[in-house]
Amino acid sequence: MPSRCLSRPGPLLGLCLLPALLLGCDASVTGGLAAANLGSVMVIGRTVPDAVVSAISGRDCSAVRLDQGQAYCRVPEPPPTPPAYCTRSLGRVDCWRAPPLALPLPVGVADGRAALTAEQEAHRTRRWPGLW
Repeated sequence: MPSRCLSRPGPLLGLCLLPALLLGCDASVTGGLAAANLGSVMVIGRTVPDAVVSAISGRDCSAVRLDQGQAYCRVPEPPPTPPAYCTRSLGRVDCWRAPPLALPLPVGVADGRAALTAEQEAHRTRRWPGLW
């Protein structure tokens, strides 16, 4: 990530240095802002303005994503599809999209959960930076 910003000029380098161009010729302020943006890209993968936009919107937004040809803000991840319900049959395993309507319900073959836990769902739908 940071090496792309420094190794080849592109839109990301322009965004890293944009505040410097807006402030005029004061080298100490200009250099400080450019260093802050480049350091920010190296540490959190986004410029300082990106971090502000991300914190306000609660979405993961980054100019680095734009430089990689992706959307500025990460698209929310859809919930995972439920796994197939599989049971043992005569000499094989049968699978359905939903459990069969038999009573008693046949025991499934797969171990583990068929849905996300509350903690996993909270992690999947968390706001950026994951602190709220």
